[in-house]
Amino acid sequence: MADIERSWLTNPSRRTALARVAGLMAASPIAASVAQIDPKPLGEHRRALSLAEMQTAFDFEPVFFGNVPVRTYDYTAHGDGSEFTLRRNRQAFDWVNIGPRGPAIPASQVDLSSELLGVKMKFPIIVGPSTGQGALHPDGEIGMFRGATAASNTLMIIASGSTIPVARVAPSAPGGTLWEQFYPIEDLTVTQRAMDNYQNVGLTNIMVTVDQQAAYYERDEMDRHFGGRAVGAVAAIAGAGRGGGAGGGEDGEGAGGGARAGVEAPGSLRYRVSNRRLWYSWQYIDALRKMVKGKMLIKGILDPEDAKLAIDHGADGITVSNHGGRSMDYGPSTLEVLPEIVAAVNGRIPVLFDSGIRRGADIFKALALGANAVQIGRTARWGLAAFGTAGAQRLIEILQQELVQVAAAAGCAKLSDINQTTVKANFV
Repeated sequence: MADIERSWLTNPSRRTALARVAGLMAASPIAASVAQIDPKPLGEHRRALSLAEMQTAFDFEPVFFGNVPVRTYDYTAHGDGSEFTLRRNRQAFDWVNIGPRGPAIPASQVDLSSELLGVKMKFPIIVGPSTGQGALHPDGEIGMFRGATAASNTLMIIASGSTIPVARVAPSAPGGTLWEQFYPIEDLTVTQRAMDNYQNVGLTNIMVTVDQQAAYYERDEMDRHFGGRAVGAVAAIAGAGRGGGAGGGEDGEGAGGGARAGVEAPGSLRYRVSNRRLWYSWQYIDALRKMVKGKMLIKGILDPEDAKLAIDHGADGITVSNHGGRSMDYGPSTLEVLPEIVAAVNGRIPVLFDSGIRRGADIFKALALGANAVQIGRTARWGLAAFGTAGAQRLIEILQQELVQVAAAAGCAKLSDINQTTVKANFV
C-alpha cells in the first residue's frame, strides 16, 4: 500500500466523517427496519425441563405447548364462549379450605385404596375420556392407557373418538382396566352395533355422556371465522360428530377445521348449535340400559334431580361434570354443585367428579365434598403430549403423591377419613 493511501485510511478527518455517517444511519428508521435482530436472543433463552424435572402437573403444560401445533393446544386449553365456566371450575377450588381433622401423620401410613363398581383402585383417580389423543403424541390412546396402567393400575375411560381402534387399545396394557365412553346415537340399531363392538373386545362398562348438549362456541374456533359470520358450520359440526371425551373435552379434534368458506349454515347450525344432541331423553337411556352388559354410568350431571332420575333409569354411577367448561357458558362449577348432588344420591350409587383438577389438593377437596373418585382430562393430556407414555405415567403419579401428602398433613389415614369435616366451603 502506498504511503498516500495509508495516510488516507488513518486520516482523523476520514474517521470523523465515517462516525457522522454511522450516527446518521443509526438514527434512520429505514436502517432500523432492516437491521438484523436475533429472534431468540441468548438472554431470553429458557431450557425446557426434562421428564425427571417435572414437579407438578403445571410443569407439563409448557412442554405440551411447545410440542404440538397451536390448533391442537387451543382445542385442549379453551372452553365455551367467554370461558367463564372454565375459569370458575378452577376458582371454586380456591373457595374450599382444608382443615386437619387431627395431627398430621406420616405419608407412609396413608392408604387411599378403594373399590369402584368391582374395580380395585389404589388411588381414587381415573383418567377420564379425552378424544383425539393421537394428535397429542404418536403413542395416542395406547400410550395413555399404558401410562395409566403403569401408574398403580389407574382406571382409564377411553373416548369414543379414539384415534386408535379400541380393539388395539384394549389389549395394549396387560392387567390394565379400560372402560368405554359413548355419545348417544338416535338410531337404536346403530347404538346396538356400537355396544356390541365395545363389549366384544371386553369393554362392558359404558359411560354415556349427556352434557355438551348445544354449545360449541370455543374461542379459538370462533377466531378462525374471519368476516363476522358463521360459515362452513355444517362441516364443523360434522367434524364434531366424530368426537368422543377432556375433563378437557370429548369432542372431535377436527371440529372447526376444514370449513368451506362461503357456505352458509341453516337453522341452529348457523350459530353452531348442533341438533344432533338436542333429542336426548330418559327413554333412550332406558333402551341403552338394556344393551349394556356391564355397568352403565352417566356423565354430565349438574342437578340433584337429574341425579335421582339417573338412578331411577338404571345408572350404576354418575359423573358430576360440565365437560371441563366446554358445555355451557355461565354454568356452575362442578365443585359447587357436588355436595347437593351427593346428598341427593345418598350413597345409592358412586358419584364421580371431573372438571378443573390440577393438583392433589383439588382431588382431596372433591373427595371431602362427597366424590367417590375423580376423573382427570386436560392434565392427563398435558402429560401425554409432553413426554408420551412416560409423561402420562409421571403426571398421574405426581397427582397420586400430592394427594397422599395432603391427606397425611390433614391427618387422614384412609379414604373414609376424607369427608366434609376436613374442609370448609366458602363458595362465592
